[in-house]
Amino acid sequence: MSEPSAYYAHPTAILDSGCQIGAGSRIWHFCHVSSGAVLGEGCSLGQNVFVAEGVVLGRNVKVQNNVSLYAGVHCADDVFLGPSVVFTNVRNPRAAVPRRGSAHYAETHLGQGVTLGANSTIVCGITLGEYAFVGAGAVVTHDVPAYAMVYGNPARQHGWMSAYGHQLQFDAGGQATCPESRAVYQLTNQHVSRISPG
Repeated sequence: MSEPSAYYAHPTAILDSGCQIGAGSRIWHFCHVSSGAVLGEGCSLGQNVFVAEGVVLGRNVKVQNNVSLYAGVHCADDVFLGPSVVFTNVRNPRAAVPRRGSAHYAETHLGQGVTLGANSTIVCGITLGEYAFVGAGAVVTHDVPAYAMVYGNPARQHGWMSAYGHQLQFDAGGQATCPESRAVYQLTNQHVSRISPG
């Protein structure tokens, strides 16, 4: 386990031997971080968060209350997981059929800056591109492109979001400017890229 003085953990939190916790991270009431889990620097786990063996969180990942991160979930830097987000890791679970271990778990990847709204469900085995934005209560069953905004059940795309979380309005030339950061984005063949940092 990481050096305890480098992070804060509430006395009710359970940190199994062998977990790695980055400096500056904060772990609140009733959390459980399993052996083999990795948290980067500056992460925050709200109340009642479970982090399974094999989960990897990058730097500055914010996990709100009542989220369980199961084996196979990988979050890049600056990911935000809203309250009661749900992850899965087996596509075809049956109580009477043992499907435990890495051979059965489908990995889920969240790119840098992804936001998952409260109560959204992420079916295992998919990738959410950088800065994808998932609305509250959405059920995500397929990959989500970078900067895409999706919501609904099943989740469908309803636009594009900037890295600062503003909906982008593209002009006839396929360009849009974030109203907060002033970064410029280009839409080409249903793919968005940031072409100036703002």
